[in-house]
Amino acid sequence: MRYCWQGRKFEEQGKKMGRMEISGQTKENIRAKRRIRRRYRRLRFFRLLLFLLLLGGIGWGGYRVFLWGGEVYSKYYRMYQAYMEQKASRRTEQDEQFESYMNVLLLGVDEGSDGNPPQADSVLLVSLDKGAGRVRVLSIPRGTLLENAAGGKEKISQIYQTGGPKAAMQAVRSLLGVTIHYYAVIDPRILAEIVDALGGIDVYVEMAMNYEDPEAALSIHLAQGYQHMDGDTVQKYLRYRDGDLGDIGRVQRQQRFIKAMYARLLQLDVVPKLPQLAKVLQARVTTSVEVWDSSQLADIVRTLSPEAPEAVMLPGQPMAGDDTVFIPDKERIRAKVTELFPASVPDTGKKNGQTP
Repeated sequence: MRYCWQGRKFEEQGKKMGRMEISGQTKENIRAKRRIRRRYRRLRFFRLLLFLLLLGGIGWGGYRVFLWGGEVYSKYYRMYQAYMEQKASRRTEQDEQFESYMNVLLLGVDEGSDGNPPQADSVLLVSLDKGAGRVRVLSIPRGTLLENAAGGKEKISQIYQTGGPKAAMQAVRSLLGVTIHYYAVIDPRILAEIVDALGGIDVYVEMAMNYEDPEAALSIHLAQGYQHMDGDTVQKYLRYRDGDLGDIGRVQRQQRFIKAMYARLLQLDVVPKLPQLAKVLQARVTTSVEVWDSSQLADIVRTLSPEAPEAVMLPGQPMAGDDTVFIPDKERIRAKVTELFPASVPDTGKKNGQTP
């Protein structure tokens, strides 16, 4: 009996210890499961937070891209609208008589002085007959009195200084009654770059030119006769002002230079130089022409007639007592414009009398 009772006692103790062990394991399992659930909840929370942050970043980035795209669209839309308005304004101002011509107002400007804006030192209306390829050049002395935007009289050089190329173009158009399609502004340094891009030009110097101006850092010494001029020499040749002829002598030299430049453009070795010339025109020349590239230049050069340009000066005369002021003769100007721009002839498929 004694052993039976002890056995039962040991059995009960074993069961009790087993229950305690099982109870301890159960509690530990519960705590482990709780830790796992907490870890899983934190993981889900951080995943959700990361997703929300990513979603917010995408939304913010998309919003910024939307704003940027709107700004870019608005910018280019304004540019397009300005271009279309400019194109429409040219169409409304164009006279049908001049549809077969491309007329460009070429403004050679100085570098300004005493803090003042540049003035137009030379003014040329260059016209290309698109059918025949003939070029005509009308030189307008810098001292020519024209009507400005306010209705007063002012030198064309000063009209450009105060109103810019568009004001000068309007003044010349009002005087001549000619449609001017484009303008181009060239200063002495740009002209030098253009001449150098062409490899220089050959110009006949009509007389010995000697002039010194230390204040302007200008030294001109050119011998009479043909000379191959680089850009710097061309500047000096065009800036020289003879005491006898004054601005009229300068206009004559401009016309000789234009003919020499034209002859240079017709030479075959100029073709590989056109990309460099186009680069100078694109980067340096202020112009209303939309495009200046080598293909466009090549197309223009191909259309040029082998005949030298017809170069004339604006009819008129210097003011008595002040040869820096030039008075245009309106009656003779009308006759000259009719001569320079004859009525358009229907295109017969011929150019310069030759069948293509």
